[in-house]
Amino acid sequence: MTDENKTRQEEILIGQVGGEALMEGIMMRGPKGAAIALRLPDGSIETTVKAVKSPKDYAKCLAWPLIRGPVNLVHSMVFGYKCMMESAEKTTLDAIDASEPQASKIDQWLAAHFGEKMMAVIGAIGMVLGLALAFGLFVWMPAFLFQLLNGAVEADLSRFAALIEGAVRITLFVGYMFVMSQIKDIRRVFQYHGAEHKAIFCYENGLPLTVENVRAQKRLHPRCGTSFLFLMLLLSILVSSLVMYFFPQLADALALRVAIKVLQFPLIMAIGYEFIRFAGRHLQNPLVRVISAPGLAMQKITTKEPDDGIIEVGIQALKAALGMPFEPLVVPAKEALPE
Repeated sequence: MTDENKTRQEEILIGQVGGEALMEGIMMRGPKGAAIALRLPDGSIETTVKAVKSPKDYAKCLAWPLIRGPVNLVHSMVFGYKCMMESAEKTTLDAIDASEPQASKIDQWLAAHFGEKMMAVIGAIGMVLGLALAFGLFVWMPAFLFQLLNGAVEADLSRFAALIEGAVRITLFVGYMFVMSQIKDIRRVFQYHGAEHKAIFCYENGLPLTVENVRAQKRLHPRCGTSFLFLMLLLSILVSSLVMYFFPQLADALALRVAIKVLQFPLIMAIGYEFIRFAGRHLQNPLVRVISAPGLAMQKITTKEPDDGIIEVGIQALKAALGMPFEPLVVPAKEALPE
């Protein structure tokens, strides 16, 4: 390795660059803030740089291990939702025009009552419905199905409740993501997801951020949110198995069992977050490779190979987040997004 390449490798901030796929765009977070690059309807790329504070900027204790996991994840979810809504407003604004004769009565009512905030209202409704669907599908339904099964067989399956529920939850999760990946618009988002991973891999491998170099990279990344979700599913099985082993009487208490699962979320998020951070820095560790394998396999569904136009968006977002020069105009944010 030459001195120049060695210096370049030392400057790379492994684990400090991450992103999220948006509607016709990508959000990247790096040392220079958060950058949103969007492919607008006219074909141009708009790149916006936003100054975003980290939770640890408010209190140092929020950066402590096991505490930082749940805090950072909630913070990222809120920020990511705002970025997604911004991308939807800018890239699909023409898709909902309540003034058109063919607009639905719901669109007309929303436009009359909320005006320019219509997209934000639609997004908020969608988020609430999405959370309700996630809770019902991945928390309540597995517990309910186990209770039906346990009552239908002669053997007592109480001590196997966590394993059975976990198997149902994983099956539902994989099936749900596969079905979603078949939807044209979602598949497009998954292509941007793949471009995000490829761009980050290109940077972390010390290569110039060009379309050719990014295209050649892998699209499965160990620090991906998909891997984290799958890891959380596995951790939930482990934690729930311990709870059910010591308290098998919970098998007949559906509401209490569901409540306990909800209370487990912070612990599971904390452990999962620390492992994902560790995995991102120790990709060659045999144990890391084994534990990361299911999540990486799941990314074959949640990421798709991007075309060169999508890769260009990923490169612009990453360059902006790193403070590198790039050609498209940077639209400065008037203020940082509220936390």
